[in-house]
Order: sequence, then structure tokens, then C-alpha cells
Amino acid sequence: MRNDAILGLCAAVLAMAACAFGQAAPEAKTAEQVFKNIQTLKGTPADQLIPAMQFISSSLGVECEFCHVQGKMDLDEKKAKTTAREMIVMMNGINKNHFEGHRDVTCYSCHHGASHPAGTPPVLETDSAEEHGKAAAPEAAKLNAAQIVDRYVAAVGGEDAIRAVTSRVATGNILAGGHETPIQVIAKAPNKRISIMKMPNGESITAFDGHAGWLGNTGRPAREMSAAEADAAGIDAHFALALDLKTMFKELRVGRPEKVGGAECQTLVGLRPGQPPVRLYFDEKSGLLVRMVRFGETPLGRNPTQIDYADYRAVDGVEVPLRWTLSRTNGRFTVQIKEVKQNVPVEDSRFAKPNSVSENETSSGFRLPGIQRTRRVRRVYS
Repeated sequence: MRNDAILGLCAAVLAMAACAFGQAAPEAKTAEQVFKNIQTLKGTPADQLIPAMQFISSSLGVECEFCHVQGKMDLDEKKAKTTAREMIVMMNGINKNHFEGHRDVTCYSCHHGASHPAGTPPVLETDSAEEHGKAAAPEAAKLNAAQIVDRYVAAVGGEDAIRAVTSRVATGNILAGGHETPIQVIAKAPNKRISIMKMPNGESITAFDGHAGWLGNTGRPAREMSAAEADAAGIDAHFALALDLKTMFKELRVGRPEKVGGAECQTLVGLRPGQPPVRLYFDEKSGLLVRMVRFGETPLGRNPTQIDYADYRAVDGVEVPLRWTLSRTNGRFTVQIKEVKQNVPVEDSRFAKPNSVSENETSSGFRLPGIQRTRRVRRVYS
């Protein structure tokens, strides 16, 4: 599962599909309607089963084959699979009986990345109580949430400059596992985005059309994203994120100051009804967004996705991050942008989900509607 990260660089769900289950689960069905031999997770939406397996994998630091027979995932031949079921029942019971049904205890609470929980505390490694874990008192927040957002808007270039840009075409490479793969990211205000990864055998596409997300691969029918996938893609698709933060979230709370790459950061926690929180980290000196952490719900716990933004450059008066690193529990990759074009006319049909393979496929792969070329478009970085 972790060795297949290169297959899922453009889409959140492709990393899930790298697990040996490999089935696209219709959102409307339950796990037992789509997968074989489901017992403890009966009633779970089918599209949440693979993320739940990912959560177990990362919590215990194991691969799929730790519990499952490779290629025959429904078999019960390994004791670890039976134990996992028993542990899920135990965990649910603890949460029900001691935490009012809230999912406060998860697999990770005990395992912390080890297949067997440690039963003995470690010896003291230092004489310094402060280094051992006596945290310093948190520094009082210097700014409230609205001021942090306003500072971010100003750091990007100001509202007028941000609104003056309505589309962006970025070309570069994905770096993962020692490999570089070409990628193009096309975005259009207010919230349309498509990423096209140029694989040796075709294209891998992730898109959000402003309302829903879809995924496509050369030679295969495109499919709609699950609700969780579409929510994540919708966040990424916000073209003017700095201007949208105050409306994206019902509430923004100031969090504890933290460091990212050695830099002091102000943090905000964005809250939305019925959705996990989103954590935002702003460089204390520049005011720019340097990290976002969002979470995907599973029946067993939340899978985190962390995106680090770097290499900001001024493009037409707007600061644009030319490098971002996406990290999940099962792998990470970096996108390095080499060329940016802004205010390129882009048709809305570019982001629309194709109705069939033949409609959008040629001998060389997907033939999506093209970008209109004009002489006014200029190369900014190359």
C-alpha cells in the first residue's frame, strides 16, 4: 500500500485504491453490499471501508497483508484479522460506556504506529524536566481570527489584486519515491480545479467542477468522488482562498502558536457543521499560509491530510506557492511548479465529468476541452 503512492498523487482516493481491496465502492451502498465477509463494520457506507482500513494500517504501522490474505481479502485465515475485529468491538464499547458515545479512543490511542501496544513506560532519557515534556506556557495570541485572515489577504497581495486574477494554469512535476511525473493544474474562480498527471500509460485526472468532484484515468470511465473526497477537493478548489476563509467556515478559532519548518506560526481552526475541523498555519513574519491540515472521517477514526505550501512567488501582483507537499498516513509527494500563466480563458466544460470513455478519449488518452490560446497570455516562470 505505501509503495504504490506514485499511483495516487493527483487524487486523494487513488491512495486508498492502492490498497489490495481495489474496489470502487458506490456511495449509496453499505460495506456488506459491496465487499465480502463484512462483520464488525456492517452498515458502514461502502466508500468508507478502504479509508477505515487505511486508518488501521497507519495506526499499527502494518500493511494490508498483516491481517488479510493477499488477493483473497475476504478469507479469515489469519488470527490478526480476528483480533482486529475483537479490538474494534472493544474500542466501540469503551467509547459507548465511558465517553458518551464519542469516538475519543481509537486504534492509535494504544498502538501509536506499533503492531503491539507497549505495556512498559520508557526510562527517562534526560535530566531536563523542560525537555522531557514540561511544555512552556502557550504564548498569548497577538491577533484574533479576523486579523489573522486580513493579514493573510494583505500578504497575498490585497483584495483588489486577488480579484483581478480569475484563472491560473500551472505546469510542473510531481516528485515521489525518486520519480518525477509531469502535472498540469488548471483553476478558475470561484471554485473550479482540474489536475492532470501525465503517466507513462496515459493521464490520471482529478477535477472539481464547482459542485462535485470526479476522477478519471485513460481508458476507464470517469467516476464521481465520494462525499468525503469531494469535500477535500472542494477546499482545494477555492481559487481565492484568502478571501473565502471567512465564508467557508461557520467559525474560525485562534489555536495555539506552533512551528512549521522552524518558523513560528499563528494557527486557526476552521469549523463547519457536520465536518471535521481544518487547521491553518500562517507564518508569523510573512502572514502567508504555510500549512493546512484537514481530516477524512472513517468509522474508526480520522485520517489526516497535511499540505505544506512553500516557494511563494509574486505573479501579477499575487503571491502564489510554487511548491506544495501533500502528506498522508500512507505516503507523501511534492508538486513543484515550473511555469504559471494567469487570466487564461478557460471554458467551464474543461472541468465537467465526461459521460463515457469514448466521449473524451483518443488514442493518446483523454481529450478534454482545450484552453483558448490568446496572445495576451504570457509565460511567468519557466
